[in-house]
Amino acid sequence: MTRILFGLGNPGRRYAKTRHNAGWQVLDVLAERHGSGFRRTKMLHGETADVRLGGTRVRLVKPASFMNLVGPVYRRALEVYDVGPTEALVLVDDFSLDLGRLRFRAEGSAGGHNGLKSIQQSLGGSKAYPRLKLGIGPAPEGAIWADYVLKRYDAAQRRDVPEMLERAADACERWVALGLDEAANRYNAG
Repeated sequence: MTRILFGLGNPGRRYAKTRHNAGWQVLDVLAERHGSGFRRTKMLHGETADVRLGGTRVRLVKPASFMNLVGPVYRRALEVYDVGPTEALVLVDDFSLDLGRLRFRAEGSAGGHNGLKSIQQSLGGSKAYPRLKLGIGPAPEGAIWADYVLKRYDAAQRRDVPEMLERAADACERWVALGLDEAANRYNAG
């Protein structure tokens, strides 16, 4: 059995520690936790790492395209690893959730997120794919959301980010082991 954890982020050092790269940051925690490392792959436009969680092979995927163009990489990952959308969890930042809040969703709108819009376009408009929303907010009142997500965490947030990333990695492991409903029951409330 294979599962995909598909992290959203932007390539390049400039974006590495920004709020918009929270999906990639969780994948980094998982790769390190399980003794794996990322490598470029010719099969899709991005980097992958392989980990084993119980009897499940999990492909960690970081697309090398910018956020608004991740859909084709997502679609290609489904084809290459021969899994359906329900077996590929998208890890996405969400500035409407307080920092550290996690929220699983089985489907839903893109909510203005360009990465999710691109994935939905790659699925022919379908909104039926699981995602784990990673709280990076709240954005300050009047903030331009594009500026907010492309900046690094502020000093107060930086203290809490490692704990959030570890909890999100735990949530991903629970999703792999027990499925979306069980993971949502555990992590959506807290």
